[in-house]
Amino acid sequence: MLSIANLTLPSPLVLAPMAGISDLPYRMINRSFGCGLAYTEMISVNALAYKSGNTLKMLSTNADDRPLGVQIMGNEPEFIKRALDNISGMGCDLIDFNAACPVKKVASKGKGAGLLQEPLALQKLLKLIVDYTNLPVTVKIRAGWDETSVNALEIALRAQDAGVMGLVIHGRTKMQMYRGEVDYDIIRKVKEALSIPVIASGDALTPELIKKLFDETGCDGVAVARGALGNPWIFRETTGYLERGAVPSGPDVHEVAQTMKIHLNAIVDFLGEKIGIIHFRKFFAWYTRGMSVKELKVRAFLSETRDEMLQLIDEVQTLNKSHSYRTITKPSLK
Repeated sequence: MLSIANLTLPSPLVLAPMAGISDLPYRMINRSFGCGLAYTEMISVNALAYKSGNTLKMLSTNADDRPLGVQIMGNEPEFIKRALDNISGMGCDLIDFNAACPVKKVASKGKGAGLLQEPLALQKLLKLIVDYTNLPVTVKIRAGWDETSVNALEIALRAQDAGVMGLVIHGRTKMQMYRGEVDYDIIRKVKEALSIPVIASGDALTPELIKKLFDETGCDGVAVARGALGNPWIFRETTGYLERGAVPSGPDVHEVAQTMKIHLNAIVDFLGEKIGIIHFRKFFAWYTRGMSVKELKVRAFLSETRDEMLQLIDEVQTLNKSHSYRTITKPSLK
């Protein structure tokens, strides 16, 4: 059982935040298959401080969207305080601070993974957040900036000293982005050094790889990012694998199609038909990985209405009805 402060999670499997993806409909689909905690996508404290409409939309939630973490990113104390003021009363269960985002436009400004180069500055920001909010605070970090500065252990100890109640560590450096091997050893060293829960991240793409993270690092939980794209069943399948030692059969084509329809309708209801259809196009491609849908994908990226997309989903089911279960290929954000 994974607990963060006084928050006991129903599962040690966490839905990681992803920019442009982790909205309310996406979180609810994954919750229905057993994720124990979900986060909003990363939100800039500067944008949140000014209460921009698009930013406040990222904070949309409901009573079933629990437990929920809000992930914030920034490095200016006054904007952090204003952002926290605006989060207050929004109904979230914890605050997560991002010190892991490797994107150049973020890290080059000393935010996200850029803070890994300034351990003391990061510690001060975390202490500020802990002192300013009455919610539990967690932090997401990486192994380090590059292979010559793998300082996750120092960062983690400073974070714990600042009062954070949990830590998520991606086992790659900033310079690796999402390439190369995950450093299980650095995650294990961080776990062994801390008394707070440690959640491992990196290549949690299949139940087997998630179990490997648990086994090789001793972590308390695992954060699933790319592995859940078009594949919310990863939570159900991983739970079965961890409990019984065998991966349950994947979804059949009918279940995939029904889940696609639920997700499509939720996105359209949430964003409106025009924007919702555009947003769902990438999910159409992710849900249908491994299926015979080449022509349908082209049509999906040209579709403009809910009815058009629903018709395409029906065609997915018809064209692939001879396949008992979907074959999952390694997901990509590209």
